[in-house]
Amino acid sequence: MSDIDYDEIMKLENQLCFPLYAASRQVVSLYTPHLRELGLTYTQYIVFLVLWESDNISVGELGRRLYLDNGTLTPLLKKLETAGYLTRARDKGDERVVTVSLTDEGRALKERAKTIPLKIGSCVALTEKEALSLYTLLYKLLREVK
Repeated sequence: MSDIDYDEIMKLENQLCFPLYAASRQVVSLYTPHLRELGLTYTQYIVFLVLWESDNISVGELGRRLYLDNGTLTPLLKKLETAGYLTRARDKGDERVVTVSLTDEGRALKERAKTIPLKIGSCVALTEKEALSLYTLLYKLLREVK
C-alpha cells in the first residue's frame, strides 16, 4: 500500500476544483454590472454569444456548446422568448428537435453588448501570453474531463 497523506490531499489549497470555482465566480462577477445594464444574467449572455455566432440552432447544439443541459436551458430560453429576443420552433422534419432563432431585437442586443469583452479583459491582470495559455488549458480540461 502506498503512503498517501490523506490529510495533505484533503486540504482546500490542494484541490484543483477550488481555484477553478473561485476564479470562475470572480470573473463572472466582473460581468454582472455590465449585464445588469442589458437586463441579462451571465447564462443568458453566453446563450446570446452562441446565437450571435450561430443563429437558428437546435437547443441540443446550444446545450453542447455551452455545457448546459435542457433542464437549465429550457426555462432560460422561455424567458428570453417572452422578452422578445428569440423564438423557439419545432423542426418540421423531427418534432423532437427545437430550433432557437434570434428576433431583430435579439440581434440588435449585440450592438449594446459589443464592448463587454474588452471591459472584462481590462479587469483581468494577465498578459496576452498568460491569457492564451490559461484559455488553452481550460479548453483542454473541458475536452478531457469525462
